Amino acid sequence: MNHKDKLLEIYNLSSIVTNIKDVNKETKDFIKSIGEKINTQKGVFTVLITLITHKIIDPKQDIRKHQTSMKGGFSGRSIDTVHITPTLKVLGLPSMAESGWLTRSLEQPYPYNLDYNGKISNKVVKEAFLNVLDFVEKNPKSATNVLRLLLNEAVNSKNDAIVDIIPLDNPEKLTIEKIILALDEHFRTKYDTHGGSKLPVLAFFAIYKSLINEMGRYKDCTLAEMGSHTASDRTSKSAGDIEIFKKKTLFEAIEIKLDKAIDATMVRIAIEKIARYNPDRYYILSYIGIKETDKLEVASLIDDLKKVHGCQIIINGLLPTIKYYLRLITSLDEFIGNYNKLVQNDDEIKKIHKQKWNELIDKYLK
Repeated sequence: MNHKDKLLEIYNLSSIVTNIKDVNKETKDFIKSIGEKINTQKGVFTVLITLITHKIIDPKQDIRKHQTSMKGGFSGRSIDTVHITPTLKVLGLPSMAESGWLTRSLEQPYPYNLDYNGKISNKVVKEAFLNVLDFVEKNPKSATNVLRLLLNEAVNSKNDAIVDIIPLDNPEKLTIEKIILALDEHFRTKYDTHGGSKLPVLAFFAIYKSLINEMGRYKDCTLAEMGSHTASDRTSKSAGDIEIFKKKTLFEAIEIKLDKAIDATMVRIAIEKIARYNPDRYYILSYIGIKETDKLEVASLIDDLKKVHGCQIIINGLLPTIKYYLRLITSLDEFIGNYNKLVQNDDEIKKIHKQKWNELIDKYLK
């Protein structure tokens, strides 16, 4: 049995964990600590799932030795990339873009012993992570039940984030002005958690789902699936937050910034991506706008790129661009329906963001 099949087998046993007796209270508390931070510590969660799944398959392996460069070690990252992360995504559980080992604090070439000095940002989670692995290594027969407990925490976190978005009672009463008011408040609300920066990405994705079907410019184009908004440029392997392809060739890319002004550095990064991926147009959209002191340099960079490469970089504000696009699409109801589904189902959007959108539907759109 491979790691994917074993993980699915244990997942099917994780809905009820009250009968687990061979995991001590201290370890259960450590697992609970990881569960409480699971959405901000996805790397830790993914690595733990990978290592413990491997321990079940190969009880003699010291799973703390997670790299082949270590004496007696193995490649945890390879197992994760091929089997674990894809399976977690299918199950709708927290996961990284490709592998938990792309988290720098976890890819250090040292065993995950209790004195591991990798800089896992949350000290409580670091202590829990190392102690859970220590317990599994000393009690290999309990590995299956430890995995059940971890998966149960993930399932509970997933279920806790479920919020049904309110359908519109009178979609014919929708106006662009009301939609802009609702989106503006959804974007600019200060949330005491991560995930809010993805909201405008979802809004543009919803718009492009309509534009691609309606505008002649996008004939024969497809909208690429969204990747993780938390993935770094080093690991995302994408040109922007949203990508449009024409006959399998990148046609447009859209980079969206909620809380950062557009500056010369941001444009230079875009130019590097343009050289690599060769789109026809590249949009940089920011809620804040262009940094005042960089306006002349930004304009010069854009002009030079157009002359040398041919790609057109388009810079604009988030809300003005959304307002313009809403004027182009046929159905405002379709846009809101798409945005509702994306907000409801995206696993990087937290419960508070979903609840806020329901409030705004009631306030502006009903």
